[in-house]
This record gives sequence, C-alpha cells and structure tokens, in this order.
Amino acid sequence: MQAPSQPIFNVPAIVVLTLAVLCIVHGVRELVLSAEADNLFLLYTAFIPARYETGALPYPGGLGADAWTFVSYAFIHGGLMHLGLNALWFLIFASPVARRFGTPRFAAFFVATAVAGALAHLATHRGDPSLMVGASAAISGFMAAAMRFAFQRGGPLGLLGRQDDLAYRVKAASLVASFRDPRIVAFLAVWFGLNLLFGSGVVSVGDDEQPIAWQAHIGGFLAGLLGFSLFDPVRDAAGDGNHGVGADLVPPQG
Repeated sequence: MQAPSQPIFNVPAIVVLTLAVLCIVHGVRELVLSAEADNLFLLYTAFIPARYETGALPYPGGLGADAWTFVSYAFIHGGLMHLGLNALWFLIFASPVARRFGTPRFAAFFVATAVAGALAHLATHRGDPSLMVGASAAISGFMAAAMRFAFQRGGPLGLLGRQDDLAYRVKAASLVASFRDPRIVAFLAVWFGLNLLFGSGVVSVGDDEQPIAWQAHIGGFLAGLLGFSLFDPVRDAAGDGNHGVGADLVPPQG
C-alpha cells in the first residue's frame, strides 16, 4: 500500500487566516481609505509611546486605544515590502509553532509576544510621538519558540528530521540545553547581530528611511524564548531546568 500523499503546501489554518488579515488590513489602507482617514486609522491602531506620557495631549481612542494598540500595531505594515518580508518570515516560523501549539495557544502567544515587543519599544522610546507598526516582534517570538524544538532529534529540522505531525511534538530543549546547542547559539548570534546592525543603521531594508524598531524585535524574541514553556502543550517537555535536550516523541495531548 502506498502512503497517503502530503500536500505540497500544508500551512496551518490559523497561519493562513493571520496572513489574510494582514493583507486585508494593508489592502483597505491602500485602496479604500483616503489619506486623511488612513492617518486617523493609524492614530487609533499604531503603537505610539507618547500616548503614555503624563500630561500628553489625548490621542484618539482614549483608554481603549491605550490598551489595544499594544497588539493592533502588529496587524499594520508600512508598505508592500514590509508586509511581504514579514509575511514570509511569519509563514516560515509561525507554521511549526502553530502545528505544535494549536489555535488557541497560538493566538495567545501572538498577543503575548506583540505586547512584549511594544513594552520593549516603550521602555526605550519614552515620549516618542513616532508610530510603530508591523508584526516583527511577534514573528521574532515565533522564531524563538520554533528554535526550542525544531532542531531536536526527530524534529522538523533535526539531524533525523521528519515531516509528520509527531515531528512537531518532540520534547523541547530546556533553556540550559538550548544555550549548549551550537546550532542554536549560532542562530542567536546571527539574529542579535543583525538586529544590532539594523539599530545602528549599518543595514537597512529597501529604500525606506523609516527606522527599524529593533528593540521591539528583541522584546518579542525574549518573550518567545523565555515564555515558551507557558504555552507549550507538550507536557514534561519544555521545562527550563537543567536536563538534557530530550529526543523522545511525545504523543499529542487530549
């Protein structure tokens, strides 16, 4: 008997839905809203550190926007290149995490890493009236989460990698074991190095002169790396104590 064929593109539905929302939001801004309406939309949805300064002039949306912009900014992008690059990285790194976490945990993780990115940006840009948009902080969190299990033996990027559902249920590496894995250390060095280059202005993306919110990237990444165990449904696998990387496959829960 032949094994059932796998579709070439097998992207989790929640990833497709998120990408669709990102594209719809950008399409409405570009094709439907006037320049004035778009500016107002951004004031309601982009993350603006100056909102939180004591004595600052009130921004549209009031207290509600003070809360929801910690997440809503992640669904907005500054241009087609910004959207395209983020969509590509989101597809690559969010897909394995979605297969492991399931939809509710995936959505909660997206929110948590977006909030962490906004907090990191706020801490380093107090009073700044500039608008921050983009899903990069959440994507950085998904990169960190995927790093915790994708390189494991039997995982999708391991030496004996597999592509069935169990590949995404392997035991995750502890934080201690992660920092002992040369592949993960190399990945971290390159990732943090690139963000430092972005922050210094040595490297830019496209012709846009807008600065890259690299502090938000780091905030989202650290939240994904350190908070992974809080969302991971594979029990007894992602504890952050001092144990080995673990190679046993763990059956899906419930």
